[in-house]
Amino acid sequence: MEAERRPAPGSPSEGLFADGYLILWTLCSVLLPVFITFWCSLQRSRRQLHRRDIFRKSKHGWRDTDLFSQPTYCCVCAQHILQGAFCDCCGLRVDEGCLRKADKRFQCKEIMLKNDTKVLDAMPHHWIRGNVPLCSYCMVCKQQCGCQPKLCDYRCIWCQKTVHDECMKNSLKNEKCDFGEFKNLIIPPSYLTSINQMRKDKKTDYEVLASKLGKQWTPLIILANSRSGTNMGEGLLGEFRILLNPVQVFDVTKTPPIKALQLCTLLPYYSARVLVCGGDGTVGWVLDAVDDMKIKGQEKYIPQVAVLPLGTGNDLSNTLGWGTGYAGEIPVAQVLRNVMEADGIKLDRWKVQVTNKGYYNLRKPKAVYLFYGTKDCLVQECKDLNKKVELELDGERVALPSLEGIIVLNIGYWGGGCRLWEGMGDETYPLARHDDGLLEVVGVYGSFHCAQIQVKLANPFRIGQAHTVRLILKCSMMPMQVDGEPWAQGPCTVTITHKTHAMMLYFSGEQTDDDISSTSDQEDIKISSGDLKF
Repeated sequence: MEAERRPAPGSPSEGLFADGYLILWTLCSVLLPVFITFWCSLQRSRRQLHRRDIFRKSKHGWRDTDLFSQPTYCCVCAQHILQGAFCDCCGLRVDEGCLRKADKRFQCKEIMLKNDTKVLDAMPHHWIRGNVPLCSYCMVCKQQCGCQPKLCDYRCIWCQKTVHDECMKNSLKNEKCDFGEFKNLIIPPSYLTSINQMRKDKKTDYEVLASKLGKQWTPLIILANSRSGTNMGEGLLGEFRILLNPVQVFDVTKTPPIKALQLCTLLPYYSARVLVCGGDGTVGWVLDAVDDMKIKGQEKYIPQVAVLPLGTGNDLSNTLGWGTGYAGEIPVAQVLRNVMEADGIKLDRWKVQVTNKGYYNLRKPKAVYLFYGTKDCLVQECKDLNKKVELELDGERVALPSLEGIIVLNIGYWGGGCRLWEGMGDETYPLARHDDGLLEVVGVYGSFHCAQIQVKLANPFRIGQAHTVRLILKCSMMPMQVDGEPWAQGPCTVTITHKTHAMMLYFSGEQTDDDISSTSDQEDIKISSGDLKF
C-alpha cells in the first residue's frame, strides 16, 4: 500500500514536489539576506539614536569616528579600539559600549567655574588618563610619555602637560595649573566666573580683573567656517577647543560673527584678537561684523584679526603673510604661536555703492564665470569695453583703450597669488601701500592676457590710482564681482570710496624677499568677462 501512495517516477506529482522545494529554497536565499540586512540596519539605527541621545544631553563634545588616527585605548575599559567616539573639548576617547559610563564618570572642560569663591590663580590641573599626544614628555622626569601599548600616563586638558603614571604624585593632583604655553591666549574659566559676578553687581571695571593675568594677556577668539576648505574647518574647531577654552571657539555657520564677537565686550579694551578660519568671503563677513561693532559704539572692544586660509584663492590671506591655503601642513599649536608673534597693522576698507541699478540675479551666481568666460572665448562679447563703460578717477574722466576687463583693487595679490599692480620685468611699479587710501585700477585685454599675467609673461594695462573710483556701465548686462561674489549687472553707476580702517594681524615669519610689501584691504571689485574662476 505504501508503494501505491508514492508518486510514480516522472509523474506530475513528483514534478510539483520538486518545484515546491526549489521555490522554498529560492525564497529563503532571497529573503534571508534581506531580513539580515534589515535587522542590522534596525540595530544600527537604534545605536545611532542611543548615541545621539547621549550626545544631546552630555556636557562633552562627543564626535563619532570610524577610525582613530593613532593607537587608541578606551578611557573606561582600557581596551584597544579602532572606532568609537572622542570629545573634541577634553580629548577623551571611548568605545561605543562604554560611552554612557564615560559620560557619567569623567568631567569635561568647564568654561566657567561653579564656585564663585575661587580666584584667578587657584585653578588646579584637570588630568585625564591615556592617549597622550605623540612626542610628549613627562613634566617630572622629562622622559617620553605615552610610548607603552596600553592606557597609560596623564595629560592636563588645560596646560597640555603630561606625566607618567609612576611620576604622578598627590602634590601634582592639587598643583596649580598655569595654562601652559598658550596662557596668554586662553580665557580662564575663573575669569568668566568673576565677570559674571561683576555683571550681577553692575560693575564693568574689567581692567582690574584682567591685570591679574598679566600685561601680555591677549585672549584669542576663533571664528571658523566649517564649510570652507572641503569641510576642514570642522576638524580645526575641535583642535582649537582642546588647546583653548571651548567658549572661545565658534562655528560661523551656527553662530554669526556679530554675535560671537560680543565676547570681546567682556574683555579689557583693545586686548582681543580674532583668528578667522576660512576664505576671503568669510574674512569679509567678519570684518563687516567688526564695522557693526563700531556703529554700536563698541570701538574700544574692536579686535585685531588674523587669517587661517581655507579653500582656494585667499588673496587677502596671502597679502597679510598667512599664505595661500592651509591643508594641515603645520600643527594647530604652531598656528597659535604664529598668531602670538604677528604684528598689528591697519588696512583700508572700501565702500561699494551701486546706484541706478538694473541687475540680474542668477540662482547659481558662480555660473557667471563659466557662462561669460566661455562665451568670451568664443564671441568676445565684452570686446571694446571702453565703449560700454566710462571710468572716472577722483572725478576726472579717463580715456580707455580697447579692453575686455577692468579690475579695481587694493590688495597685494589677485587671482590666486598674482601680484597684479607691481608687475614684472622692466616695467615694475612701486608697491601699493595698505593705508594710503588709494585704489589701484588696471585693465586686461582678454582671457588670454589674464592667463599670461598669471604665469608672469605679461603685465596688465595700468590705468592709475585714485581715492575715489566711479564706473558707469552702459551695457544691457555684464558680469561683475565684488569680494569673490559675482552677479550679472545691468546699466548702473558704481562708486567706490574709502570707508574705514580694519585692525589686522600681519605675519612675516615665512615671507620671502619678493613677498615683503605693504598690505591692503580685502575688498576688490572686478568687471571682467575673461575671469575664468569656477
